[in-house]
Amino acid sequence: MKVLVVGGGGREHALVWKLSQSPKVSKIYCAPGNAGISELAECVPIPAGDVEALQEFALDKKIDLTVVGPEAPLMAGIVNKFSAAGLKIFGPSQEAAEIEGSKALAKEIMEKYHIPTAKYQVFIEIEPAIAYIKEVGAPIVVKADGLAAGKGVIVAQDEDTAVMAVKEMMEEKAFGEAGAKVVIEEFLEGEEVSILAFTDGEHVVPMVSAQDHKRIFDGDQGPNTGGMGAYSPAPVYTGEIAQVTVEKILQPTVAGLKAEGRTYRGVIYAGLMVTKDGVKVLEYNARFGDPETQPVLMRLETDLVNIIEAILAGRLCGQEIKWSGDAAVCVVIASGGYPGHYETGKPIRGLGQAGPEAYVFHAGTAFRGEEVVTSGGRVLGVTASGKTVKEAINRAYGETEKIRFAEMHYRTDIGAKALNRK
Repeated sequence: MKVLVVGGGGREHALVWKLSQSPKVSKIYCAPGNAGISELAECVPIPAGDVEALQEFALDKKIDLTVVGPEAPLMAGIVNKFSAAGLKIFGPSQEAAEIEGSKALAKEIMEKYHIPTAKYQVFIEIEPAIAYIKEVGAPIVVKADGLAAGKGVIVAQDEDTAVMAVKEMMEEKAFGEAGAKVVIEEFLEGEEVSILAFTDGEHVVPMVSAQDHKRIFDGDQGPNTGGMGAYSPAPVYTGEIAQVTVEKILQPTVAGLKAEGRTYRGVIYAGLMVTKDGVKVLEYNARFGDPETQPVLMRLETDLVNIIEAILAGRLCGQEIKWSGDAAVCVVIASGGYPGHYETGKPIRGLGQAGPEAYVFHAGTAFRGEEVVTSGGRVLGVTASGKTVKEAINRAYGETEKIRFAEMHYRTDIGAKALNRK
């Protein structure tokens, strides 16, 4: 089987790594890929958003299965176009993926199908948005409606910050057209957890839990990023909460999308907040999360190709999915200055030294001659497993300390919440 993976980040490296373990796979291509991915797949210089070129490549190479990593090509309708051309592709349709592409749509679906979430209002003009902020007060959350690479959410602790966020999104176009419409919602207090789930449009099978770390600095300080690390499992996600999540959130979401003519097949991601009033949805993503995918896939024991084939055939309910009882932790190493301005082209030292039960997933790397250099904000995702979360943390940080590049930055408290809770 020839497989094409679309994307070039840490999530895609984890997907390539897991797919490469399947005896069904004979060749993997990755577009555009990165330096680390090139060890497992043939990298193709086609941007993830160039749907036409990707389709042409898939037809030319007679690709048997395409797996889509990032959200942008999903929103651009890559699944619709590949399917129409007779190509097998894993991911939700353009209509289904809009649950991530529009936060306002996601909120409307949650409201209509009684899925627990924060109270909210949607605005297309600045003045009513500011008036609403002053009416309800802070803390409050301001979200750009569209895609903003995981950075379009501002948790404002005071009204001035919230007002500034609205102006930056709607007036200064900080996130382009993504901020033309904003969702303003109540601040939920509690602990976050990420639940990824497989679905064939009817049945939903959740994966093991994970917890992402969005803020750039230790102690959840500083601006939001695409994610500075993750661990699995998350102790906050108890058996009772898991049952509620499936029955009150995941199944009603998939059923609601189908009722709206947006049948969802692929991986759906629910970002949840465990509050004193129960578990509530913060957001949906229409694909594998990054960096949660790295520790979650490290725990997956079933052949990922078998799961994907079951989903595409509409028989997920008959597919057995096994997970390791071990924990896994991913520590993201970022460029200095990220998520703001950062420099690239820094040579990376210490790669290729990872011990057993660890793997260094590349997120923003490239070759300069024979040398591996930085090429993005999030550069590497050092991922390790262990019998306990503590053992996995120690192993991941032990591997992280072997790596060096100028101005590198990483959080030193990934997984600390799990230890504190225990």
